[in-house]
Amino acid sequence: MRIGIIGPTGAGKSLLSQKLADYYHYTLIEEPVAKSPFLPIFYNQKTEMCFIAQNAFYSDLFLLFYDQRNNPDVICDSTMLSNLVFCEIMRLEGMMTCRQAALTYAIADNDMRHLPELDLTVVVERTNAQLFANVYKRGRDIEQGQEDYLTFHNANYYPALRRIFHHYHIGDEKVLWLPIRDMEDPEEFAAIIQTIEDRVKSNQKAGK
Repeated sequence: MRIGIIGPTGAGKSLLSQKLADYYHYTLIEEPVAKSPFLPIFYNQKTEMCFIAQNAFYSDLFLLFYDQRNNPDVICDSTMLSNLVFCEIMRLEGMMTCRQAALTYAIADNDMRHLPELDLTVVVERTNAQLFANVYKRGRDIEQGQEDYLTFHNANYYPALRRIFHHYHIGDEKVLWLPIRDMEDPEEFAAIIQTIEDRVKSNQKAGK
C-alpha cells in the first residue's frame, strides 16, 4: 500500500506515520519541512518569503517521493497536496498572490505526473483545541507567538483541502477522513488500523 497522511499543523501526522510504518514494516517518507532552513525564514517573513519557502518545501518533498516511486509499500508523512493547501490558505490570507498560487499549481501539476498515485490519503481530523495543544506540547521555538497565523490556518485547512481534492478529481473512496482523539491508546490505534484496512480492501474489491 502507498498511504499518505495529511492534516493541519499539530494534527499528529508524523506520529501516525511512524506508528503505521512500524506496524506494517513499510518505508517511511518523512516530511522534510521541519528540518528545512527555509522554515524559520518563512515564520519570520511570511509575506516576503512564502512563495519561495513553499516551493522549496515542495521541491524537497517531491525528490523524496521520486526516490521511492517504485516502492509499492510506503507511508508518507505528507502528500504532494499538502503544500497546495498551504498555498490556498496563504492566498486567502493575502500572503501569496493569485499569480504565485497559479504558478505553484502549475509546478505541482507537472511534478505529480512523474509519481504513482496513492492508494489512500488519510486526513487526520482534529479539533482546534487539539491542534493548539499539540503545537504547545512539542514546543518548537519557531511556532511560539504564531497564534493568529495558526488560528487562520486551522479554520481554513479542511475546506481548502476539500477544494483541492475536488480540483484533482480525487474520489471519496481514496480519501479517509479520520477523527483522532489519542492514537497512543492501543484500542484507538487498533481501530485506526482496522478502518484503514477496511477501506483499502473495499477499494481493491471494487478495482479502484
